[in-house]
Amino acid sequence: MPDALIVGATGLVGRAVIERFGSSSVTVLARRSVEGLGAQHKEVVAPPGQWRDIIAAERPAVLISCLGTTIRQAGSQASFRAVDHDLVIAAARGARAGGTAHMIAVSSVGAAAKSGNFYLRTKGEVEDDLVALGFDRLDLIRPGLLRGNRPGAQRLGEGLATIAAPLADALLHGAFRRYRSISGATVAAAIVALAGEGGSGVHIHENDAIRALAD
Repeated sequence: MPDALIVGATGLVGRAVIERFGSSSVTVLARRSVEGLGAQHKEVVAPPGQWRDIIAAERPAVLISCLGTTIRQAGSQASFRAVDHDLVIAAARGARAGGTAHMIAVSSVGAAAKSGNFYLRTKGEVEDDLVALGFDRLDLIRPGLLRGNRPGAQRLGEGLATIAAPLADALLHGAFRRYRSISGATVAAAIVALAGEGGSGVHIHENDAIRALAD
């Protein structure tokens, strides 16, 4: 497994990625200490303003970004963008400065820079900006509703959506299959599988492709 560094390790997918790495070592960069982190992993705790320089100095072979928040959690659209766009791009620029050739980033199904939806537009702009940085290989993960045990209290809307997911998924066929829900553990398994892949180019992975990678 190549040397990997992960940002966004405290969320649903990030925690699952660390677990999926198992006994393989991964560098975890976070704003606060990650509870239960195995001794085989390297932990770096620093404010986000320092992440770009830290990542450049670490020179990972693969940068994995599971960064993401919600407008409700962030408190405003500007604060949401500061995490989901600005911090992701700062981390990516640090990786490029350090010579990292491969990045894997969790985005969202429906991401599009021209979307009328602020969330999806932000995700699309992140994707476009990551492509422009010129990684040898860039993997963009576009899951639908993420299922799993999230840290902290579950929001009402998330709980209702999770309950309704099996029925909603059964109604989504053909091109709409990409909108089906998916577990954070499945997304994590796909990310770890991609971390070991070579090759080049920009690769977009939606529901069926994520599941195939995880098998």
